[in-house]
Amino acid sequence: MALADNTGCAKAGEDFPFPDIIELNVGGQVYITRHPTLVSVPGSLLWEMFTQKNVRSLARDSKGRFFVDRDGFLFRYILDYMRDQQLVLPEHFPERSRLQREAEYFMLPELVKMLAPKLSKQNSLGDDPCQSDPEELSPNADATRSLAAAGAAALGPVAAGTAGAEGRRAGFITIGYRGSYTLGRDSQTDAKFRRVARIMVCGKTALAKEVFGDTLNESRDPDRPPERYTSRYYLKFTFLEQAFDKLADAGFHMVACNSTGTCAFAHDQTDDRIWTSYTEYVFYRE
Repeated sequence: MALADNTGCAKAGEDFPFPDIIELNVGGQVYITRHPTLVSVPGSLLWEMFTQKNVRSLARDSKGRFFVDRDGFLFRYILDYMRDQQLVLPEHFPERSRLQREAEYFMLPELVKMLAPKLSKQNSLGDDPCQSDPEELSPNADATRSLAAAGAAALGPVAAGTAGAEGRRAGFITIGYRGSYTLGRDSQTDAKFRRVARIMVCGKTALAKEVFGDTLNESRDPDRPPERYTSRYYLKFTFLEQAFDKLADAGFHMVACNSTGTCAFAHDQTDDRIWTSYTEYVFYRE
């Protein structure tokens, strides 16, 4: 059975296989745009995809939308560039290198040039804040480094060794999760634990990215500046011990934890009770 074409409002003809309005599924994110936008840069990957005659060769999702297996959140900037060939990024944009990689994949050489690091006459990175170390953007960075160096000297070589590599930031990271379990009338029986649905991450953006790297899901707050705080990140895995290991490997130690819970009967026919809790663990690195 053929898959229905649900990629636009206009009906495609034999000489023009694509409708004027096209729906795209890019990494799970849905975009709706016009066909002329997708073919506005000759030679690009999107131009090659949407100028061919054989529409059936293009991948589609379950709803008939054209599917592209790339970063769905960064694609918004690719599409913006396709509209008018200009690059406009948020202030303190932290994903410049990843966006450059996406531009290379979509075969947009001019966009790649715009995203390339700018070198000064001294052959160092220019004044572009997107290319600077987030710590260098802080007005108190020099004072912080001086205090850290003095503290390391006062505590001796052992403390200096555990203080971490150069440029390591001090700060807090909080991880939290919601859990539930069912307990029957006989409290001696084993509780039936449910799977942890999501591990939340709260803290400074730069710290969270340093610790969790590619396992951090930034989809709910993708444009957060490095030196700002967020509580909208969560992890791509659901094992607390794995999160603890990553924090320990980065030099963090647990300083506090707290939990709250509620209880309710599962249903009228049994005495089973469902306990729902929210737990937070606070980690700190000097």
